[in-house]
Amino acid sequence: MVKIVTLTLNPSIDGSAEAEKVRHTNKVRTSNERFDPGGGGINVARVVKALGGDVCALYLAGGATGDVLDALIDKQGVARKRIPIADDTRLSHVVFERESGKEFRFTPEGPKLAPSEIAACLDALREMDYDYLVASGSLPRGVDAEFYTQVADIAREKGAHFVLDTSGDALKAALEHGGIHLVKPSHGEFRNLTGKDCHHADEISAAAKDFIDDGKAEMIAVTLGHEGAVLVDRDGAWQRDVPEVKVRSAVGAGDSFVAGMTWALSTGLSRRQAFLMGMAAGSAAVMTPGTELCRAEDVERLFAQLQDEQETS
Repeated sequence: MVKIVTLTLNPSIDGSAEAEKVRHTNKVRTSNERFDPGGGGINVARVVKALGGDVCALYLAGGATGDVLDALIDKQGVARKRIPIADDTRLSHVVFERESGKEFRFTPEGPKLAPSEIAACLDALREMDYDYLVASGSLPRGVDAEFYTQVADIAREKGAHFVLDTSGDALKAALEHGGIHLVKPSHGEFRNLTGKDCHHADEISAAAKDFIDDGKAEMIAVTLGHEGAVLVDRDGAWQRDVPEVKVRSAVGAGDSFVAGMTWALSTGLSRRQAFLMGMAAGSAAVMTPGTELCRAEDVERLFAQLQDEQETS
């Protein structure tokens, strides 16, 4: 049995490159190209693997691009289980413009799933054994907004902890259903979810506490970008600022946060310590270019720094 299984319904091959300036019509010459396996759950699996965790990535992929995705996951040494689909897996691209320091992110909608493919995914979740199930990423076309409620039920039946990172109607439906161990919306996603103009940590904490008190989730971690993050559970709320780092790319920061926190919880660390590990992983991710995600040595260093700051505060 693996400790952590990640689920990615709409994975991608993530390309990244740099250009001096992005212009319309003319060719844009790029450099420092790289390709990585992507999509929320696959990114989570990559980071858990880098941190030394026991993880398997479950995903749906098809076409020639699906085969390339398999090869990229294998190259990173992540255990995987692929559910074949008829449509092609999507290709995403990120271009960093050196002149402005801005990042341009191109994300296609991806394939449309057939009912039989969705059913095969749920069957695979029932057959696999795990302690933590992390569902992360957008729902592809053909998948109902209630899908993650079925995933939550499967995790509960197996006695596993369900971790969710999604948005929109899928997030709302999952929280209304309940059964979530940890949910991690971004600040914008949380404001859309609640319909409240929550700007400050105390406002976010109060709104999140309502979900906790209603039994919808055991923990809610709201990431605030450069302003840090807030963790809320039945014992209270904690807000922490992010460590100061040189930002190179925002790609995968949220996925890295989920990975770091989930991995830490799976090793037996306390919720507050796991929260710091998530913040360390998310901060480490922005230090790397393009789609590289975080490096274990950076995560360890930032985690130790956050621990020291907590003890002295």
